[in-house]
Amino acid sequence: MLIAALPTAAGRARAYTRSALHDWRLDVLIDTAELLVSELVTNAMKATGAVTCPVRAGRRDKEQPIYLCLSAFTESLLIEVWDTSDDPPLRRTASDDDENGRGLLLVQTLSKNWGYESLHSGGKIVWCECPILE
Repeated sequence: MLIAALPTAAGRARAYTRSALHDWRLDVLIDTAELLVSELVTNAMKATGAVTCPVRAGRRDKEQPIYLCLSAFTESLLIEVWDTSDDPPLRRTASDDDENGRGLLLVQTLSKNWGYESLHSGGKIVWCECPILE
């Protein structure tokens, strides 16, 4: 799914994830997958330097793309999010008072595995695997 890096991106990505997992009869994963997708897409938006305020009519030429790919395998759901930034994702330690900085910790905690790949063509893919438990 190609998503414009706008404030609505995480919500659109969650809705797509919910619909796909329902269609694939993986409803048990919806809550976890939505959270993982939301964190990865939000990080991708920040990495692209995306617009954080509503886009005015006629200004859509400034939107940066984000790509979300969901793949269901026998034992896991693979979530991949591509963005235009070459900078690697950095997991930081947030203090109790910080409002940000826990996203990749959540991804690490809720997924079986996660990582990223830098692309020769530019940008990166941040991915995680969510186990399918029957």
